[in-house]
Amino acid sequence: MTQAEERQGTIKLEIRNDRKTESQIEKLLNKMTLDEKIAMIHGAGLFQTGAVERLNIPPLKCSDGPMGVRNEFHNERWIPMGNHDDYVTYLPSNSALASSWNRELAYQSGFVLGEEARGRGKDVILAPGINIKRDPLCGRNFEYMSEDPKLAAALAVPFIKGVQENDVAACVKHFACNVQETDRLMVDTVVDDRTLYEIYLPAFKAAVQEGGSYSLMGAYNMINGTHCCENKRLLDFILREEWGYDGTVISDWGAVHKTKEAAGVTMDVEMSVFPDFDDYRFATPLKEAVEKGEISESAIDSKVRNILRMMFRLKMIGKQKDTRKAGVYNSLAHREAILRAAEESMILLKNEENKLPLDRKKIRKIALIGQNAVKIHSDGGGSAEIKALYEICPLMGIKAYLGGNTEVVYAPGYYVPEKPKTFDSNWQEKSLDELEGTDIGLAVRREGEESPNVQERAEVFRKEEEEKAAQKEKEKQLIHEKNIRLFEEALKVAKEADEVIFVGGLNHDFDSEGFDRSDMKLPYEQDMLIEELLKVRKDAVITLIGGSPVEMPWRDKAETILWSYYAGMETGKAFAKIIFGDVNPSGKLAETFPARYEDCATAKNGQSGIRGSISLTEGLYFGYRYYDRERTAPAFCFGHGLSYTKFVYSNLSLKQEKEGNKGIRVNFSVKNTGKREGAEVVQVYIAPIAPKIDRPAKELKAFAKVKLQPGRTGKITLILNRQDFSYFDTDSHAFVADAGDYEILVAASCEDIRLRGICTLT
Repeated sequence: MTQAEERQGTIKLEIRNDRKTESQIEKLLNKMTLDEKIAMIHGAGLFQTGAVERLNIPPLKCSDGPMGVRNEFHNERWIPMGNHDDYVTYLPSNSALASSWNRELAYQSGFVLGEEARGRGKDVILAPGINIKRDPLCGRNFEYMSEDPKLAAALAVPFIKGVQENDVAACVKHFACNVQETDRLMVDTVVDDRTLYEIYLPAFKAAVQEGGSYSLMGAYNMINGTHCCENKRLLDFILREEWGYDGTVISDWGAVHKTKEAAGVTMDVEMSVFPDFDDYRFATPLKEAVEKGEISESAIDSKVRNILRMMFRLKMIGKQKDTRKAGVYNSLAHREAILRAAEESMILLKNEENKLPLDRKKIRKIALIGQNAVKIHSDGGGSAEIKALYEICPLMGIKAYLGGNTEVVYAPGYYVPEKPKTFDSNWQEKSLDELEGTDIGLAVRREGEESPNVQERAEVFRKEEEEKAAQKEKEKQLIHEKNIRLFEEALKVAKEADEVIFVGGLNHDFDSEGFDRSDMKLPYEQDMLIEELLKVRKDAVITLIGGSPVEMPWRDKAETILWSYYAGMETGKAFAKIIFGDVNPSGKLAETFPARYEDCATAKNGQSGIRGSISLTEGLYFGYRYYDRERTAPAFCFGHGLSYTKFVYSNLSLKQEKEGNKGIRVNFSVKNTGKREGAEVVQVYIAPIAPKIDRPAKELKAFAKVKLQPGRTGKITLILNRQDFSYFDTDSHAFVADAGDYEILVAASCEDIRLRGICTLT
């Protein structure tokens, strides 16, 4: 039997299995009462739906999130249960993972997350986050992958496959155009079709068509005037009809507002943050609407079908139930996998005097300065917070690595106000307070009841903002007073040490769900400290940890800058291995680092962090696309990242494929000319020559990561298909690849072009 015949046999078997599954779904559906159907499509707990015990249909059990399986909460209260069995592996954030540009690591990270979710008895893990990073101030950027849709899609697909290999559903979020946290429940994202299809939808399309994601989360925001979870065009036309999706759509927690509108689209499961489960839109109000003839029961049947289909895929029901995989959490294999991810995520931004790596044998005393040397990040950030089994901070990583033969001195450097957690009230319930006073009036909870006056609520918001501003001023003054002494201590320690490492950056008081950053500056007067530190130790190694770009006004004075996103429980170990050269850094930026916020497209068009309606007037032009058009240099460009070795590119050849989609085969060589083993992320951009319509100067369309021993050469082949040359034509509502000449750019970053060639698309 030939491979083609074998494949054809496999396809026939899959079709038979699908038909069998659909038949079983219909049999179950025909046995269910209206109450049982409704129980399945809304929350019966904060993280689970209702069960149909009579038919052996269990509840769907969900959990956040992208950086690990969240701790257990009481079913009806946002209060942790206080168990000792829900400590888990803390994974690198999606931003960190994307910085590795490594598909295999994306798969492994997804596998770890899926296996831990299954080990904790979960059916759906609310990850990955693949929203596009439009603006560096977005509070949840640390949960997302990239400003570029190609890179986000390329890493989302293996991540999803890794999760779902464990019989756990990935729930890709937040669909779609979820670009800010300010007014996140009501903000209307106004976007044109070309921008929507070229920038904000590709990663989601890849997630469902290539990754096969079993579920997807509808976003809080509106798109062009309609909430995402009630948006017929988004859910019915694009997701179901255009993309052929047959998975389960789950609302973000509290994102369903109107019963009839949400019931009338293919949004399957309503979740929220309140314990009045019977009053959810898909609960009693939906039953009443069906009984009045306002909504057909067939609409509910469609939702239940999608849920049952996912349950069969997860082996939660049916004859395969006994074959469902068992999971595990906190295994040694998991820790090893996320250590590799952490190592490849860290980005060497500058190393002018080859200061790094440090030679441990030549150091008698080393000073670590800065609060992020000891800060724990796993327990913050909103729904991304988790209960980590442990977290190795940079100070611990350095001490453990040096093993006591080198004196390690720590100085806080700057003051960080303590913000203790309390469980008297929960931020997630409060996060929906903003709906009070809107036309929806979720705070009132029942449709049809009078909502508070919108203007009155706006006045409340204004006063709250004034109070926050006043509190910030007090905090700022307190920080300054404390820093006078801490700066003096830090500078003294720096003068006395053989080597100095500053470990600063952001934390989850700034990178968090629920609010956006007010600016791109380092908090706690860190810039002042770094300036003074570089005066007394110009060779100080500056390292920063954070979830989004920060301004670095001192960057020209610093010889060495190392950046890390929140890299998981092994952060400190990976940090030490890079600092001392056991690991050669290979991370590259998956987003642009602007020199200052005012240079951003979103700052210039004034469409960032505003309430009501936010218009994406920049269209395709933000991130590197914008800097190319404006010919403005950022601090560090998209795709940038240094190594302890050097790579030379050569021998570019472009060949048109004769079969299939008649794309372009890109062949070239990369040689490691240094003395260390290293990995290089090679990037291929397409630049249209004389395009027929307005198009970005260049766009990322392919990449690969190649690991090379010193002196060795790797031969790279990447395929560019016709879709890579296309743009979305709004008149024909289709992607179009115009015939003509295109420059193919092979690069080490979007600004570091190593090879150029021209191909002609016929």
